[in-house]
Amino acid sequence: MLLSANADGCKPPGFNAWGLVSEPNQSEEAPVSVRKHHEIWIEQCEAAQGIKLRYGVEAAFDYVVTEKLLNFADAAARHPEFARDLPRFVSEVRRMFTPQEIGAHLVRIEREQIDRSSDIDPDDDFIPESPVTAAARRQQFATVKELLTVTALGTS
Repeated sequence: MLLSANADGCKPPGFNAWGLVSEPNQSEEAPVSVRKHHEIWIEQCEAAQGIKLRYGVEAAFDYVVTEKLLNFADAAARHPEFARDLPRFVSEVRRMFTPQEIGAHLVRIEREQIDRSSDIDPDDDFIPESPVTAAARRQQFATVKELLTVTALGTS
């Protein structure tokens, strides 16, 4: 069964950001510990289509790429079941946006990341991310960018 978000777009209590069940389902015999990983990205792409219609391409791209695809790629690095579905998720995102939209929004996101890192005031209470974390985040973005912009996706 696919979960549906309520009117404000939130998942029901008991589900984490990935849509994974965080507590047993009391109504079934066996507890449900993990939703099927492919349901996660399918729902996220469906939600992005609604966002695209309601709020525009930029909002949909930010949601599905900078929030969902980057997190999914991070999980794919640690969990084989996510890694197996990553090419399908990337392929669906590529289908949702034109190559021009993808290119323009990736450039915008990179520019925003640079602007954000240069705007940090040392007198603020803001705790900057470690150089290792920042490097990992940049590498992850570069990988997702390549997957979204490569001429042809292939499997090996």
